[in-house]
Amino acid sequence: MQTRTLGHNGLEVSAIGFGCMGLNFGYGQELDRQDSITLIRKAVDLGVTFFDTAEVYGPYTNEEIVGEALRPVRKDVVIATKFGMNIVDDRMQGMNSRPEQIRAVCDASLRRLGVDVIDLFYQHRVDPAVPIEDVAGTVKDLIAQGKVRHFGLSEPGAATVRRAHAVQPVTTLQNEYSLWTRGPETNGILQACEELGIGFVPYSPLGKGFLTGAMNKGSTLSEGDFRKLLPRFTPEAMEKNQALIDLLIRMANEKQATPAQIALAWLLAQKPWIVPIPGTTKPARLVENLGAAEVVLTQDDLTTIRNALAAIDIEGERYPPEFLATTGR
Repeated sequence: MQTRTLGHNGLEVSAIGFGCMGLNFGYGQELDRQDSITLIRKAVDLGVTFFDTAEVYGPYTNEEIVGEALRPVRKDVVIATKFGMNIVDDRMQGMNSRPEQIRAVCDASLRRLGVDVIDLFYQHRVDPAVPIEDVAGTVKDLIAQGKVRHFGLSEPGAATVRRAHAVQPVTTLQNEYSLWTRGPETNGILQACEELGIGFVPYSPLGKGFLTGAMNKGSTLSEGDFRKLLPRFTPEAMEKNQALIDLLIRMANEKQATPAQIALAWLLAQKPWIVPIPGTTKPARLVENLGAAEVVLTQDDLTTIRNALAAIDIEGERYPPEFLATTGR
Protein backbone atom coordinates (compact mmCIF):
# COMPACT_ATOMS: atom_id res chain seq x y z
CA MET A 1 0.00 0.00 0.00
CA GLN A 2 1.29 3.44 -0.94
CA THR A 3 1.50 6.07 1.80
CA ARG A 4 0.66 9.75 2.00
CA THR A 5 1.52 12.51 4.45
CA LEU A 6 -1.15 14.58 6.19
CA GLY A 7 -0.13 18.04 7.36
CA HIS A 8 3.28 19.56 8.01
CA ASN A 9 4.10 17.44 11.04
CA GLY A 10 4.76 14.24 9.17
CA LEU A 11 1.64 12.17 9.86
CA GLU A 12 2.21 9.34 7.38
CA VAL A 13 -0.70 7.01 6.64
CA SER A 14 -1.81 4.54 3.99
CA ALA A 15 -3.14 6.20 0.85
CA ILE A 16 -6.56 4.73 1.64
CA GLY A 17 -7.78 4.45 5.21
CA PHE A 18 -10.67 2.58 6.80
CA GLY A 19 -13.79 4.32 8.07
CA CYS A 20 -15.03 2.17 10.93
CA MET A 21 -18.40 3.82 11.64
CA GLY A 22 -20.50 1.43 9.55
CA LEU A 23 -19.29 -1.63 11.39
CA ASN A 24 -21.90 -1.07 14.08
CA PHE A 25 -23.49 2.34 13.61
CA GLY A 26 -25.62 4.27 11.16
CA TYR A 27 -26.73 1.68 8.64
CA GLY A 28 -29.31 -0.26 10.59
CA GLN A 29 -27.32 -3.47 10.80
CA GLU A 30 -24.35 -4.28 13.01
CA LEU A 31 -21.53 -6.56 12.05
CA ASP A 32 -20.76 -9.11 14.76
CA ARG A 33 -18.05 -7.81 17.08
CA GLN A 34 -15.59 -10.60 16.30
CA ASP A 35 -16.27 -10.27 12.57
CA SER A 36 -15.56 -6.54 12.89
CA ILE A 37 -12.26 -7.23 14.59
CA THR A 38 -11.36 -9.79 11.92
CA LEU A 39 -12.18 -7.30 9.15
CA ILE A 40 -10.08 -4.54 10.70
CA ARG A 41 -7.16 -6.93 11.07
CA LYS A 42 -7.57 -7.99 7.45
CA ALA A 43 -7.29 -4.32 6.51
CA VAL A 44 -4.02 -4.15 8.44
CA ASP A 45 -2.76 -7.23 6.62
CA LEU A 46 -3.57 -5.52 3.32
CA GLY A 47 -1.53 -2.44 4.24
CA VAL A 48 -4.05 -0.07 5.84
CA THR A 49 -2.50 1.99 8.62
CA PHE A 50 -5.19 4.65 9.14
CA PHE A 51 -8.41 3.91 11.04
CA ASP A 52 -11.22 6.35 11.82
CA THR A 53 -13.71 6.08 14.68
CA ALA A 54 -15.58 8.38 17.10
CA GLU A 55 -17.09 8.25 20.57
CA VAL A 56 -20.55 8.81 19.11
CA TYR A 57 -20.40 5.68 16.92
CA GLY A 58 -22.38 3.20 18.97
CA PRO A 59 -22.08 5.36 20.98
CA TYR A 60 -18.78 4.30 22.49
CA THR A 61 -18.69 0.67 21.27
CA ASN A 62 -17.02 1.44 17.94
CA GLU A 63 -13.97 2.79 19.74
CA GLU A 64 -13.83 -0.36 21.87
CA ILE A 65 -13.92 -2.58 18.77
CA VAL A 66 -11.25 -0.55 16.99
CA GLY A 67 -9.03 -0.53 20.06
CA GLU A 68 -9.27 -4.29 20.55
CA ALA A 69 -8.68 -5.03 16.88
CA LEU A 70 -5.59 -2.83 16.61
CA ARG A 71 -3.98 -3.60 19.96
CA PRO A 72 -1.53 -6.18 18.52
CA VAL A 73 -0.29 -3.67 15.90
CA ARG A 74 -0.72 -0.43 17.82
CA LYS A 75 2.73 0.93 17.03
CA ASP A 76 2.17 0.46 13.29
CA VAL A 77 -1.17 2.25 12.88
CA VAL A 78 -2.77 5.68 13.20
CA ILE A 79 -6.07 5.90 15.07
CA ALA A 80 -8.33 8.92 14.66
CA THR A 81 -11.30 9.62 16.90
CA LYS A 82 -13.55 12.58 17.58
CA PHE A 83 -15.08 14.80 20.23
CA GLY A 84 -17.73 17.49 20.16
CA MET A 85 -21.10 15.76 20.26
CA ASN A 86 -23.30 16.00 23.34
CA ILE A 87 -24.34 12.43 24.17
CA VAL A 88 -27.23 12.04 26.62
CA ASP A 89 -28.70 8.62 27.38
CA ASP A 90 -26.80 7.16 24.44
CA ARG A 91 -28.25 9.68 21.99
CA MET A 92 -26.79 12.75 20.34
CA GLN A 93 -28.24 15.93 21.77
CA GLY A 94 -26.50 18.72 19.88
CA MET A 95 -22.91 19.86 20.30
CA ASN A 96 -20.59 20.18 23.28
CA SER A 97 -17.03 21.37 22.75
CA ARG A 98 -16.51 23.10 26.08
CA PRO A 99 -12.91 22.65 27.21
CA GLU A 100 -13.85 20.48 30.19
CA GLN A 101 -15.90 18.25 27.90
CA ILE A 102 -13.05 17.88 25.41
CA ARG A 103 -10.72 16.81 28.21
CA ALA A 104 -13.24 14.32 29.57
CA VAL A 105 -13.88 12.83 26.13
CA CYS A 106 -10.14 12.50 25.53
CA ASP A 107 -9.65 10.52 28.73
CA ALA A 108 -12.67 8.32 28.02
CA SER A 109 -11.56 7.64 24.45
CA LEU A 110 -8.07 6.73 25.62
CA ARG A 111 -9.60 4.15 27.97
CA ARG A 112 -11.96 2.68 25.38
CA LEU A 113 -9.27 2.48 22.71
CA GLY A 114 -6.79 1.10 25.21
CA VAL A 115 -4.04 3.43 24.05
CA ASP A 116 -1.69 5.91 25.70
CA VAL A 117 -2.15 8.61 23.08
CA ILE A 118 -4.75 9.51 20.44
CA ASP A 119 -2.97 9.96 17.13
CA LEU A 120 -5.55 12.32 15.60
CA PHE A 121 -8.29 14.05 17.59
CA TYR A 122 -11.00 15.73 15.50
CA GLN A 123 -13.70 18.14 16.54
CA HIS A 124 -16.66 16.24 15.06
CA ARG A 125 -18.68 19.36 14.28
CA VAL A 126 -18.03 23.00 15.07
CA ASP A 127 -19.87 24.09 18.22
CA PRO A 128 -21.23 27.62 17.70
CA ALA A 129 -21.40 28.12 21.48
CA VAL A 130 -17.64 27.71 21.98
CA PRO A 131 -15.02 29.90 20.26
CA ILE A 132 -12.84 27.76 18.02
CA GLU A 133 -9.80 29.37 19.64
CA ASP A 134 -10.83 27.77 22.95
CA VAL A 135 -11.25 24.40 21.25
CA ALA A 136 -7.87 24.61 19.54
CA GLY A 137 -6.23 25.79 22.76
CA THR A 138 -7.64 22.86 24.70
CA VAL A 139 -6.36 20.37 22.15
CA LYS A 140 -3.02 22.17 22.17
CA ASP A 141 -2.85 21.53 25.92
CA LEU A 142 -3.71 17.85 25.40
CA ILE A 143 -0.90 17.60 22.85
CA ALA A 144 1.50 19.18 25.36
CA GLN A 145 0.37 16.63 27.94
CA GLY A 146 1.13 13.76 25.56
CA LYS A 147 -2.49 12.60 25.32
CA VAL A 148 -2.98 13.66 21.68
CA ARG A 149 -0.60 13.88 18.73
CA HIS A 150 -2.53 15.76 16.05
CA PHE A 151 -5.53 18.09 15.83
CA GLY A 152 -8.25 17.83 13.20
CA LEU A 153 -11.59 19.40 12.31
CA SER A 154 -14.61 17.85 10.62
CA GLU A 155 -16.96 19.84 8.39
CA PRO A 156 -15.75 23.32 9.42
CA GLY A 157 -15.96 26.45 7.31
CA ALA A 158 -12.74 27.81 5.81
CA ALA A 159 -12.64 30.86 8.10
CA THR A 160 -12.93 28.60 11.16
CA VAL A 161 -10.04 26.49 9.89
CA ARG A 162 -7.81 29.54 9.66
CA ARG A 163 -8.73 30.73 13.16
CA ALA A 164 -8.10 27.31 14.68
CA HIS A 165 -4.83 26.85 12.80
CA ALA A 166 -3.51 30.11 14.21
CA VAL A 167 -3.79 28.67 17.73
CA GLN A 168 -2.87 25.02 17.13
CA PRO A 169 -1.76 23.77 13.71
CA VAL A 170 -4.48 21.66 12.16
CA THR A 171 -3.09 18.44 10.69
CA THR A 172 -6.10 17.41 8.66
CA LEU A 173 -9.72 18.18 7.83
CA GLN A 174 -12.39 15.54 7.44
CA ASN A 175 -15.23 16.74 5.22
CA GLU A 176 -17.54 14.90 2.87
CA TYR A 177 -16.07 14.86 -0.62
CA SER A 178 -16.76 12.60 -3.57
CA LEU A 179 -17.86 12.68 -7.18
CA TRP A 180 -21.34 13.71 -6.09
CA THR A 181 -20.36 15.97 -3.18
CA ARG A 182 -17.84 18.47 -4.47
CA GLY A 183 -18.40 21.37 -2.11
CA PRO A 184 -14.79 21.46 -0.86
CA GLU A 185 -13.73 22.53 -4.34
CA THR A 186 -15.77 25.73 -4.17
CA ASN A 187 -16.24 26.61 -0.49
CA GLY A 188 -12.59 27.40 0.23
CA ILE A 189 -11.77 24.20 2.11
CA LEU A 190 -9.32 22.68 -0.37
CA GLN A 191 -7.81 26.12 -0.92
CA ALA A 192 -7.24 26.50 2.83
CA CYS A 193 -5.64 23.07 3.00
CA GLU A 194 -3.31 23.96 0.13
CA GLU A 195 -2.31 27.29 1.64
CA LEU A 196 -1.86 26.09 5.22
CA GLY A 197 -0.37 22.67 4.55
CA ILE A 198 -3.32 20.73 5.97
CA GLY A 199 -4.20 17.21 4.87
CA PHE A 200 -7.68 16.29 3.72
CA VAL A 201 -9.60 13.13 4.60
CA PRO A 202 -12.82 12.72 2.59
CA TYR A 203 -15.50 10.79 4.42
CA SER A 204 -18.26 9.02 2.46
CA PRO A 205 -15.93 8.88 -0.57
CA LEU A 206 -18.27 6.32 -2.14
CA GLY A 207 -21.38 8.42 -1.58
CA LYS A 208 -22.57 6.29 1.34
CA GLY A 209 -22.64 3.31 -0.98
CA PHE A 210 -24.33 4.84 -4.00
CA LEU A 211 -21.14 5.27 -6.02
CA THR A 212 -20.40 1.55 -5.86
CA GLY A 213 -23.14 1.02 -8.42
CA ALA A 214 -24.83 -1.50 -6.15
CA MET A 215 -27.86 0.70 -5.43
CA ASN A 216 -30.76 1.89 -7.54
CA LYS A 217 -34.28 3.25 -7.19
CA GLY A 218 -35.52 -0.19 -6.14
CA SER A 219 -33.01 -0.62 -3.32
CA THR A 220 -34.52 -1.17 0.13
CA LEU A 221 -32.80 0.35 3.15
CA SER A 222 -32.83 -1.43 6.50
CA GLU A 223 -34.81 -0.12 9.45
CA GLY A 224 -32.57 2.30 11.31
CA ASP A 225 -30.44 3.09 8.23
CA PHE A 226 -29.75 6.83 8.44
CA ARG A 227 -29.75 7.10 4.65
CA LYS A 228 -33.55 7.00 4.87
CA LEU A 229 -33.28 10.58 6.11
CA LEU A 230 -31.14 11.78 3.22
CA PRO A 231 -32.72 13.49 0.19
CA ARG A 232 -30.37 11.76 -2.25
CA PHE A 233 -31.61 8.32 -1.24
CA THR A 234 -35.21 8.71 -2.25
CA PRO A 235 -36.12 6.44 -5.19
CA GLU A 236 -36.70 9.51 -7.36
CA ALA A 237 -33.28 10.99 -6.59
CA MET A 238 -31.48 7.70 -7.09
CA GLU A 239 -33.14 7.27 -10.46
CA LYS A 240 -32.07 10.74 -11.60
CA ASN A 241 -28.54 10.28 -10.21
CA GLN A 242 -28.08 7.05 -12.15
CA ALA A 243 -26.35 9.16 -14.81
CA LEU A 244 -23.37 9.44 -12.48
CA ILE A 245 -23.24 5.67 -12.05
CA ASP A 246 -23.42 5.20 -15.81
CA LEU A 247 -20.35 7.45 -16.11
CA LEU A 248 -18.47 5.40 -13.52
CA ILE A 249 -19.39 2.15 -15.23
CA ARG A 250 -18.13 3.40 -18.58
CA MET A 251 -14.82 4.51 -17.08
CA ALA A 252 -14.51 1.32 -15.04
CA ASN A 253 -14.94 -0.82 -18.15
CA GLU A 254 -12.18 1.10 -19.88
CA LYS A 255 -9.83 0.69 -16.92
CA GLN A 256 -10.76 -2.92 -16.07
CA ALA A 257 -11.81 -1.66 -12.66
CA THR A 258 -15.05 -1.22 -10.72
CA PRO A 259 -17.16 1.94 -10.26
CA ALA A 260 -16.05 2.16 -6.62
CA GLN A 261 -12.40 1.98 -7.64
CA ILE A 262 -12.86 4.76 -10.19
CA ALA A 263 -14.58 6.94 -7.57
CA LEU A 264 -11.73 6.43 -5.10
CA ALA A 265 -9.00 6.77 -7.72
CA TRP A 266 -10.55 10.10 -8.77
CA LEU A 267 -10.21 11.39 -5.22
CA LEU A 268 -6.62 10.20 -4.95
CA ALA A 269 -5.83 12.00 -8.20
CA GLN A 270 -7.07 15.37 -6.94
CA LYS A 271 -4.24 16.11 -4.49
CA PRO A 272 -1.32 14.12 -3.04
CA TRP A 273 -2.47 15.00 0.48
CA ILE A 274 -5.97 13.54 0.12
CA VAL A 275 -6.64 10.24 1.93
CA PRO A 276 -10.17 8.81 1.56
CA ILE A 277 -11.59 6.54 4.27
CA PRO A 278 -14.19 4.22 2.72
CA GLY A 279 -15.92 1.84 5.08
CA THR A 280 -17.40 -1.59 4.54
CA THR A 281 -18.56 -4.68 6.40
CA LYS A 282 -17.58 -7.06 3.60
CA PRO A 283 -14.06 -8.51 3.09
CA ALA A 284 -14.48 -8.55 -0.70
CA ARG A 285 -15.43 -4.87 -0.73
CA LEU A 286 -12.41 -4.08 1.43
CA VAL A 287 -10.11 -5.70 -1.12
CA GLU A 288 -11.92 -3.89 -3.94
CA ASN A 289 -11.64 -0.50 -2.24
CA LEU A 290 -7.95 -0.86 -1.54
CA GLY A 291 -7.37 -1.89 -5.14
CA ALA A 292 -8.27 1.67 -6.12
CA ALA A 293 -4.77 2.74 -5.09
CA GLU A 294 -3.46 0.86 -8.13
CA VAL A 295 -5.88 2.43 -10.62
CA VAL A 296 -4.19 5.19 -12.61
CA LEU A 297 -6.32 7.96 -14.07
CA THR A 298 -4.51 10.01 -16.70
CA GLN A 299 -5.05 13.70 -17.24
CA ASP A 300 -7.19 12.78 -20.24
CA ASP A 301 -9.28 10.51 -18.00
CA LEU A 302 -9.71 13.27 -15.44
CA THR A 303 -10.70 15.74 -18.16
CA THR A 304 -13.26 13.27 -19.48
CA ILE A 305 -14.73 12.83 -16.01
CA ARG A 306 -14.75 16.58 -15.35
CA ASN A 307 -16.55 17.33 -18.61
CA ALA A 308 -19.08 14.57 -17.98
CA LEU A 309 -19.74 15.77 -14.43
CA ALA A 310 -20.45 19.26 -15.74
CA ALA A 311 -23.40 17.85 -17.65
CA ILE A 312 -24.83 15.91 -14.67
CA ASP A 313 -27.09 17.68 -12.19
CA ILE A 314 -27.02 15.82 -8.87
CA GLU A 315 -30.53 15.46 -7.48
CA GLY A 316 -31.06 16.08 -3.77
CA GLU A 317 -29.06 17.65 -0.96
CA ARG A 318 -26.56 15.48 0.84
CA TYR A 319 -28.31 16.08 4.18
CA PRO A 320 -31.67 17.40 5.35
CA PRO A 321 -31.63 21.07 6.46
CA GLU A 322 -31.06 20.40 10.18
CA PHE A 323 -27.96 18.31 9.40
CA LEU A 324 -26.64 20.76 6.82
CA ALA A 325 -26.89 23.52 9.42
CA THR A 326 -24.14 21.84 11.45
CA THR A 327 -21.65 21.99 8.58
CA GLY A 328 -19.60 24.84 7.15
CA ARG A 329 -19.58 26.84 10.37
